[in-house]
Amino acid sequence: MASENFISIRNVTKRFKDVEAVRNVNVDIASGEFFSLLGSSGCGKTTLLRMLAGFELPTSGDIDIDGETMTDVPPHHRPVNMVFQNYAIFPHLNVKANIAYGLRKLGLSRAERDQRVEEALELIKLPGYGSRRANELSGGQRQRVALARALVLQPKVLLLDEPLGALDKQLREEMQSELRSLQKTVGITFVFVTHDQEEALALSDRIAVMEAGEILQVDSPARLYNQPNSKAVASFVGNMNFFSAIVKGNEDGKIVFDAEGLGLVSQAGEPMAEGTRVELAMRPERFVLEAENDGGGVSASVIDSAFLGERQQYRIKLDGREQPLIVSGSATNNDGATLDAAGDSAWLSWKQSEFVVLEG
Repeated sequence: MASENFISIRNVTKRFKDVEAVRNVNVDIASGEFFSLLGSSGCGKTTLLRMLAGFELPTSGDIDIDGETMTDVPPHHRPVNMVFQNYAIFPHLNVKANIAYGLRKLGLSRAERDQRVEEALELIKLPGYGSRRANELSGGQRQRVALARALVLQPKVLLLDEPLGALDKQLREEMQSELRSLQKTVGITFVFVTHDQEEALALSDRIAVMEAGEILQVDSPARLYNQPNSKAVASFVGNMNFFSAIVKGNEDGKIVFDAEGLGLVSQAGEPMAEGTRVELAMRPERFVLEAENDGGGVSASVIDSAFLGERQQYRIKLDGREQPLIVSGSATNNDGATLDAAGDSAWLSWKQSEFVVLEG
């Protein structure tokens, strides 16, 4: 990537009367990066995107794009374009006219406009669709047209506000793949807003997790998933089990914890004071659930299970722990049948290194 601060957001705060929608955000986005803002409704991600677009101005702080300050630059003079969730294509115009709409202001000849439109149709895999009207297109096709209309202007940055949110699951997954491929083809910076964690993980080079107007962590999808820096991030990015634990001591470069329902577990790390309270976290798929004790672990019982196609998900009861444990995987009993009956006895084991330590 060409520059780690192609987009630079510095100390940006946005207030709406008494509400602080974005609070002192600092983040750099690289040239050519697919960068996602991830968080629940009301976390400030769309407000931050709208400030990049120029539709909102920061109450304080600065925004630079490609070395130029954008804070007071109006939207139509910024090197960005935006794609919305509701497609926002003109129903009275055909596909070609929709894509060419913004080109009319650039002073291009008709031949140049036609060439750009044809190239855009090829890019979104809709060649020959120029004469179609909006009501003759599927939802996925309308969203592709919206993408083409934004990209045909050759912006330096494409801003996407939950552009796949109105699509059904199968089409959404197809469009995710196409969107990532499109971004690699055009090579420009994408800033993508979503509340869908799986979507963010699948598409992004890096993700900023937001909560209550603040950025909690910026990292690659793998690091966010495997090494969350807080309980809030661990809870939002994927499913996670949490265990209250207390430090019992330090031995041979490892910290020994007494964790609810698990007993003594250890984790490599810098020594911690005995008696320190922490949260230990473990992803559901990192546990191993078996019908018999294969060495190590603790006894458990199945509360219930759900078949989810590619995996079986279990709720497990452990002695000494009130909260059910979520375990995901393929667990079988002696005759090969799936452990799915309430009350089935099971044995839970794990790798010590799979725990994430979150200070309480």
